[in-house]
Amino acid sequence: MATAHVEIERKYDGAIDRPLSTEGLPRVARLRSGPAEKLDAVYYDTADLRLLRRGITLRRRTGGHDPGWHLKTPGSQDARTETRLPLGAGDDRRPPAELLARTRAFARGEPVVPVAHLRTRRDLTELVDKKGRTLAELARDTVSAQPLGGPAVGDDPAPEAATTWIETEVELAGGDPGLLEEIEARLLVRGLQRSAAGSKLGRALADRLAAGGPTEAAARYDGAGSDDPPSSIGEALTVGLRTRYAALLRLDPAVRLDEPDAVHQLRVTVRRLRSAMAAHRRILDRPAADHLDRELRRFGRVLGGARDAEVLAERLGEQAAALPQAGHPAEVGAAIRDGYRKRYREAHREVLRVMDGGRYFALLDALERFVADPPLNGRARRGRSEARRMLRKQRRRTVRRLRDALALEPGSRRDKELHRARKAAKRARYAAEGVAGYAGRPADRTVRRMKKVQKPLGAHQDGVMGEQALADLATTADRGEVAFGLGILYARQRADEGRWVEQAAEAGRKLGL
Repeated sequence: MATAHVEIERKYDGAIDRPLSTEGLPRVARLRSGPAEKLDAVYYDTADLRLLRRGITLRRRTGGHDPGWHLKTPGSQDARTETRLPLGAGDDRRPPAELLARTRAFARGEPVVPVAHLRTRRDLTELVDKKGRTLAELARDTVSAQPLGGPAVGDDPAPEAATTWIETEVELAGGDPGLLEEIEARLLVRGLQRSAAGSKLGRALADRLAAGGPTEAAARYDGAGSDDPPSSIGEALTVGLRTRYAALLRLDPAVRLDEPDAVHQLRVTVRRLRSAMAAHRRILDRPAADHLDRELRRFGRVLGGARDAEVLAERLGEQAAALPQAGHPAEVGAAIRDGYRKRYREAHREVLRVMDGGRYFALLDALERFVADPPLNGRARRGRSEARRMLRKQRRRTVRRLRDALALEPGSRRDKELHRARKAAKRARYAAEGVAGYAGRPADRTVRRMKKVQKPLGAHQDGVMGEQALADLATTADRGEVAFGLGILYARQRADEGRWVEQAAEAGRKLGL
């Protein structure tokens, strides 16, 4: 099982010629020298360095106090998350499956191969407090780097020259962030400079990075970018799209590793992306947005198969546990769990098949281009009035669908129309959440009101799906007592239908129904 921790560190070119003084360093009582370490690491990436260009490194390291497989992914400012597995989790030719799953979206399905071999002599100095606790570590690293797998010459890879350098690495341990600032000030006075490369691998393969595409910093996408508040509806939409895309990339490995609730969260993220583009069609180039919407809708449907099985297993399982003894709760619960676990496994395999396909990776490429430079038109320069207009339009759309659904007699057609009204309320809610920080109170009010529409309609849709699921299960029940218990549950699915519909109608009236 992998372990993960957040490391906060800074790198500097060169090394100081005498120890730092502890005077004035917050909480630092003394320096403590550690034993010299010899580190041997092979780094893995795609041939065109897709991981490194996003600030990600994957290595197999021997020697030192923490040998093993290490995956480092960028966070905010000086922070990176390091995920570790023991050496035995992989071999020299192939990294562990879990770490490959965590990088597959960034590699876009390309094979991960050795790209560099680094040998480092590390001389470590610890900055400790009065109780001997380590506050920070200062490492003097002498590095020798040999690039691997360069451009082919004939049938063999061309050898690239090894490079050597000395660098200083400062990693925060138990100290406060201000300690990093104090140490940096002293290193700069002593002639050191912050390293331009984000990692040792980035420095080792700097020529290959420069020749093969954008620089590491330019290609890495780690969130919304500027901390300045949006000055237009276009900027607000851009921030929202980038935030959702970053969430999608974070959730991709969680779905591949089948982590709890991951399918649900990725499905919601896909819906939020679609809602943002649909609600803001007036300010976007429609052909580009419509293409992405079609691809996201297709992917969302695949996720829906797994999510629906997950929800039904949980919801119907809880209901089965509450059956009277005459309804055979244990047997019915087992039948539901067994049936829907199997369906979930099959649906999850289909999700993975799609996520390993070229169409999914093409979707990620298209999304990355879209959020990096959204195709905005002139209306995108408008301010909050355009955001309020969008919110009014989404509210009217929801009211219209709800009114049409409530005008129908109970039955399958009304069920479908109520579900459409629920989806309209959900889109309006997601669109309002996306501009809440920009549009202010009108967006917050829309979110609250749409939740009041969405919740009872969701309960109604749960009943519809529950009926269908239980009828399906009953056809495969091989024991009469199980079929009887399923029948009791079937009869209960719409027990509160009138109340749910009335609650939705009441919420709709507050919207102007």
